[in-house]
Amino acid sequence: MSELLSQLWTPEMQAAFTVVVVLLVILYVLSIVWVVRDAYMRGAQWYIWAVVALVPVLGLIAYCLLRPPLLQLDRDEQELEIALKQRQLMKYGECATCGYPVEADYVLCPNCHTQLKNLCIRCNHALEPSWTVCPYCATPVGAPAPQRQRRAPGSASRGQRPSAPRS
Repeated sequence: MSELLSQLWTPEMQAAFTVVVVLLVILYVLSIVWVVRDAYMRGAQWYIWAVVALVPVLGLIAYCLLRPPLLQLDRDEQELEIALKQRQLMKYGECATCGYPVEADYVLCPNCHTQLKNLCIRCNHALEPSWTVCPYCATPVGAPAPQRQRRAPGSASRGQRPSAPRS
């Protein structure tokens, strides 16, 4: 048996065996580095996963099965997208009478013609019914429309102040 083993265990086989062992050790170290880096990027507790990854092959398989599904960057991006979508949806509502979808600046429901908002008498912006002043032009809601004064013929032209009576 030892003669057979000595015939098979040639210097070339020793070199090939050494190369395979070195490659497996390199692969093992790289798998640990990959687990630590990936766990860190996914926001997991990387130091715990580093200890798990020290178990050859089983540690790597356990990490691949139990790792968080998304990278931290992807999770943050999804949260931002959801917040943006919610903000966009806030521009829309429903008519209280018929439930038809309406935009935030609609004055009347296009379906049932229910008045949804008031109009500013000065600047014609849509106003919430609970507002007491127009936020666009500072006109009190419910105030009479400002009337333009008519000038009598011969009065001062625009931009000139009438002179005060002299005594």
